[in-house]
Amino acid sequence: MAGTRASRLVTVCNAQGIHARPADMFVRLANRFDATITVIKDGERFDGKSILSLMTLGAGRGTQLVLQADGTDADAALDALAELFGRGFDEMGVAEPAKDQSTEG
Repeated sequence: MAGTRASRLVTVCNAQGIHARPADMFVRLANRFDATITVIKDGERFDGKSILSLMTLGAGRGTQLVLQADGTDADAALDALAELFGRGFDEMGVAEPAKDQSTEG
């Protein structure tokens, strides 16, 4: 199998949204995988392996994002990244976990 494209809908559930620390956590985790990672917000695409790109998201609490991965380890990458969202990036004050939904890409 040459590669897989997968996507996942996630919700930002940590109180301060995607600021420097969560963006750094996301990028460090994304870079552990060979797959290309893209974050989509309101139709705009952001490089999931670039902290500068993620810092421009403007994704506050409650924002829904589509995570898209292309590559042989796409599913594993999305599982790990969706878990990070579900944990609220390990920040205190997470009121409820994000509801992740698989989508066809």
